[in-house]
Amino acid sequence: MARRIRVGIIGCGKIAQVRHLPEYHADPQALITGFYDFNRERTERLSQKYGGRVYDSVEEMLNDPAIDAVSVCTSNNTHADITVKALEAGKHVLCEKPMAVTMEDCRRMVEASRRTGMKLMIDQNQRLAKGHIKAKELIAEGAIGRIITFRTTFGHGGPETWSINPGPNVWFFDKKQGGLGAMADLGIHKTDLIQYLLDTRVSAVTAYMGTLDKRFSDGSKIGVEDNAVCIYEMENGAVGTMTASWTYYGREDNSTILYGTKGVIKIYDDEKSSIRVQMKNGEQIIYQLDQMQTNDDGGQSKTGVMESFIDCILNDKDPVISAESVMSAMGAVFTAVQSAQEGKRLEVAEAALDR
Repeated sequence: MARRIRVGIIGCGKIAQVRHLPEYHADPQALITGFYDFNRERTERLSQKYGGRVYDSVEEMLNDPAIDAVSVCTSNNTHADITVKALEAGKHVLCEKPMAVTMEDCRRMVEASRRTGMKLMIDQNQRLAKGHIKAKELIAEGAIGRIITFRTTFGHGGPETWSINPGPNVWFFDKKQGGLGAMADLGIHKTDLIQYLLDTRVSAVTAYMGTLDKRFSDGSKIGVEDNAVCIYEMENGAVGTMTASWTYYGREDNSTILYGTKGVIKIYDDEKSSIRVQMKNGEQIIYQLDQMQTNDDGGQSKTGVMESFIDCILNDKDPVISAESVMSAMGAVFTAVQSAQEGKRLEVAEAALDR
């Protein structure tokens, strides 16, 4: 029988249950081997469903030679410490986004991966959506000429609608655990995506971040932003907006529109097409490739992230979404935070680009 990668799940909340576990379970090259979560009842239910043992601590799992790799699906503030411990224990790591809550923590994670030789992949799953892969090809081919401006958006009704413990007091709203709000939850996705699509980096940011609507159960405002709006200036000269919102109380918006010298590319902008290309001469080309994954699909769609992670381990390849490749997007996010705080345009620090 071909070798299977034995995976442990650290943090067994919603993202683990609707993304990581179903995709590992469907992959014949992966074997779900263990679970850790502070809620033992939760891990025991998952163990009964998928097999594998329940661990009493992160350390117990990481010290077990029966585990080859782990998915880190815990709160944002714990990503860096758990990831570094796992890498140093000889485990490959797939870490949920955002990579970490400070740039220094991001660097620690990358350095640990380099030092240990273990794989470190970040779950920036939008890069693997078929519509985004095709759009990147079209842009590279010059289908709509030079990209002048863009608009990329990710907005839904907020994590309290789908978290494992739904309601107004989810950990996402806590500054200590989340670090950031909508920017860390959604904004990092679209920041990473626009760099991927245009094959260039954010060079300067002008940002607004604020809490416009979300409140805890006692009526006080949540501890993080529920909306972020950024103007991104790219290294190749393109300029556009990135919006992340937890206050879109209707259909989720996960769209990107690119405006070029020859036409426009609209990605996941409507339910009928993955991509709609509208040329200056009136010609229109529609690509129906897939549906964008949403938080409301109950795990029916497949991201391809877990399969790719397992493949890079088995075939000793660099992860397709390596930690190094995410560093510049994280740098743009942290620069946006500073821009919003200072109320001015800021260039993304050279140190944040990890060149």
